[in-house]
Parts: sequence; structure tokens; C-alpha cells
Amino acid sequence: MAGRRYDPERRQRIIDAAIRVVGRSGIAGLSHRSVAQEADVPLGSTTYHFKTLDELMVAALRQANEGFAKVIASRGGLEDPRADLAGELAALMGEWLGGERTGVELEYELYLAALRRPALRPVAAEWCEDVAVVLSRRTDPVTARALVALMDGICLQVLLTGTPYDEQYAREVLGRLLPGDGGFGTGARGVSRTGTRDAGGTGSRPVPPAG
Repeated sequence: MAGRRYDPERRQRIIDAAIRVVGRSGIAGLSHRSVAQEADVPLGSTTYHFKTLDELMVAALRQANEGFAKVIASRGGLEDPRADLAGELAALMGEWLGGERTGVELEYELYLAALRRPALRPVAAEWCEDVAVVLSRRTDPVTARALVALMDGICLQVLLTGTPYDEQYAREVLGRLLPGDGGFGTGARGVSRTGTRDAGGTGSRPVPPAG
């Protein structure tokens, strides 16, 4: 036991263990005791680093959020004004949802836990805000927030219904939120970069007539 007293990585191991417990047993299975057993540390270590379960869940959710952030960072097209923004976002969701599904479901389980645990809400909001900041480099802030909300809804539908992700559908509906010039600047009936609507504008790209 003496060799285990100094363990600078213990806090991280506890967070990793909490994520594994939630992934295996859901939020209901999370406790200081279950995490201590999973991390192979004394029960007192978990309560030392995280006095409440909410503190532990905040740390776990923040770490889980990094998964989507890494996918965003890997797609340089989001920063390229010449790239099709709707297409890039649709492909990004496909890459994320096409990964290890347990990890994706885990992220959303922690994310949705904020409904009943107010302490998690600021961390859940960080995810939306961080993605909106990235998208605001390509479009206005209001449209960026709408895109995040739509992406969130599409991902949640796929996870809840078990239906395959339809990248073409995602690209189509995301494109309808963007100004007519492809999401960089203001379209004829779009939203200005300051977030104000043009006169008579709807903030979305008109759907072309059939035929």
C-alpha cells in the first residue's frame, strides 16, 4: 500500500472510472462507492477529490464534451470560407455518430442529466456555446446558435430512435438555415452578422420550387 500513497493521476483515474460506470450502468449506477471500486482506489479518495456526485459528474461531462470538440478541431473545412458549411457540419456529425456508439451515448446521457441536476447545466451550456463560437466565424451569431440547436436535435433523434444517420438529409436541413451566399456574410433574405434580420427576411434560405 505504501507504494500507492503518491498517486498524482488519481483524480483523473476517478473521472475515467466515473465515465466507465455511467457507460455500463447509466447515471443510476453512479455512486462514490461504485466509482471507487472501478478506479481501484479507497472510497475516501473519491470523496476527497469530489465531495458530491454533482462535482464528479461535472468533471465527467466536461471530459466527455472533449470528444465532440476533437472532431470539430479535426475538420479544417469549418474555418475555410470557400467550403460548404452545411456539408461540413453534416459530415462532422456523421464522423461523430459513426464512431464508438457507446461513447456518443454516454456523452448524451451526461448531457441530458442536466435536466435534473442544475449543477451540470453550465457545463452542458459550454458545449453549445463553444460550437456556436466556432460557427460564428462563418456566419452570424444567431444563425450559429440555430445550427447548433438543429445539430443537437438531429443527433438526439438518431440516438433515441436507433435510425441510421442520413447525412444528405442533415446537409439539406442545415443548408436551409444558412444565408443564400453559403453562410458567409448576409444573404438576400438572411440575417446580418450582427444578428439583426434584413427587412422582410426570414433568416433562412428560400427552398427552390419543385421541378
